Amino acid sequence: MALQRMDNVGIVVEDLDAAVAFFTELGMEVEARAPIEGLFADQAVGLDGVRSDIAMMRTPDGHGKLELARYHHPVAIPSVPHDPPPHTLGLHRVMFAVDDIDDTIARLRTHGAELLGEVARYEDVYRLCYLRGPSGIIVALAEQLG
Repeated sequence: MALQRMDNVGIVVEDLDAAVAFFTELGMEVEARAPIEGLFADQAVGLDGVRSDIAMMRTPDGHGKLELARYHHPVAIPSVPHDPPPHTLGLHRVMFAVDDIDDTIARLRTHGAELLGEVARYEDVYRLCYLRGPSGIIVALAEQLG
């Protein structure tokens, strides 16, 4: 049995609408929104009484997906520290290729994004940066040069 594909990356957020707006501004599209609850959710997640809302976001090419989830029950537990630095163990960040990094940063700032450092140049290949988005999510952007 071989791995078929990576289906999506799940991210728990405090404000689902704000997260959807942020990733829509980035260029992702809402594929579906749905409430999630019931025995299947409890069994799959390993929690009792799960009630959440999700938004499945997809990249324009249709290959990359984020599942954004807001938990109503049990209430989401904040990470410690609240905005962990990029070298914290666990899920590090989500990276997206963009056409124009400066324009993308400007648009995402209107949704509360903050640069963690600055836009850096990797040789003559990429311009790169890390942003902190909704619920402390670290989003990396890469603009290919040339």
